Amino acid sequence: MRVLVTGGAGYIGSAVGAQLVAAGHDVVVLDDLSTGHADAVPPGATFVKGTLRDCAAEVLADGIEAVLHFAAKSLVGESVANPAKYWSNNLGGTISLLEAMREIGVRTIVFSSTAAVYGEPERTPIQETAPTRPTSPYGASKLAVDTALTEHARMHKTGAVSLRYFNVAGAYESAEGKWLGERHNPETHLIPNVLAAATEGRPVQIFGDDYPTPDGTCIRDYIHVADLADAHLAAVDALLDRDGLADYYNVGTGRGASVLEVITAAQEITGIHQPYEVVPGREIDPPEVVADPARIRAELTWKAQFGLEEMIESAWTAYSRTPAAAIA
Repeated sequence: MRVLVTGGAGYIGSAVGAQLVAAGHDVVVLDDLSTGHADAVPPGATFVKGTLRDCAAEVLADGIEAVLHFAAKSLVGESVANPAKYWSNNLGGTISLLEAMREIGVRTIVFSSTAAVYGEPERTPIQETAPTRPTSPYGASKLAVDTALTEHARMHKTGAVSLRYFNVAGAYESAEGKWLGERHNPETHLIPNVLAAATEGRPVQIFGDDYPTPDGTCIRDYIHVADLADAHLAAVDALLDRDGLADYYNVGTGRGASVLEVITAAQEITGIHQPYEVVPGREIDPPEVVADPARIRAELTWKAQFGLEEMIESAWTAYSRTPAAAIA
């Protein structure tokens, strides 16, 4: 199958692209490299540099059968400071993509959504039926895309799946032995920041230690990027028989870990004592966000295979071998 991976030079998109290539698919990566990296595009994939607005129609017309859509801005803090950027890129870019799909007749799309659509949940673990009340423009823009996909599927008989994933972590080793890790600038994710701080001999920041959790720090559900890539492949397979249907699934392990638990696990894996400093908490951070993955397990026969320690171990291996390429 010929598959378009938008944002395929980024952290998650590159891991998914590598798995698609390994599974024998014909992969085209579209990325403007504003946050992605050309050297993350998997060998064997065709790379097109450009934006959704400028290039989607031309790329789709070249025999594309399915789209995996990762092209989006994803920094929560930046979205609060510059919401228009997030509405324009995340919602506007997706609408351009969907319109191009409609014109050309591409009928299958898997969207990279987020648990941020739920905001501060009433209860955890979070089911797909939970109220969606995002607390940031980032989460709101992703929820708007979910709505657009539902309407597009209803009106134009496409098949669409939104994967609402939780905190993605770890590194993916490609078939060529290359490690694909986090390369965000600035880096806002906890695990790469903990590893970078440990090697640089500086304390890692903890945003608040007075949350209503057992140790006072926020609890999150971490999902290995390799497991997430498997979920995307499962979603594509499921959509082959789902024209005219839009659906969404939570992708997580169903287990939460606190910030302090992550730091402790990193210390054990790296052998480096990790000092930390507590700074004021952020209003946009819910105390606990954990997935209920029962639905994706039942309907797509997908289940997370890796735990927190394996996520940190893979991220540490990637960072140790290629620090500039793994975490920047």
